[in-house]
Amino acid sequence: MNGWKKTAAAVLSLTLVAACGEMTPRQRNTAIGAAVGGVAGSVLSGGDTGGAVGGAVVGGVIGNQIKK
Repeated sequence: MNGWKKTAAAVLSLTLVAACGEMTPRQRNTAIGAAVGGVAGSVLSGGDTGGAVGGAVVGGVIGNQIKK
């Protein structure tokens, strides 16, 4: 990976982590569920975009409903 790509990835990661600072626990669970679901959907569907989107939706709903 090129140096600028590593830097961009690090800046993006830090920005996303900082953005989660003011989220409620429910919002944070929804975001985490969507991220995990998106990755799982992509992996299970062999990289299909529809699988990633579907996984993100299902993961977000599950994350939102945990610990109501």
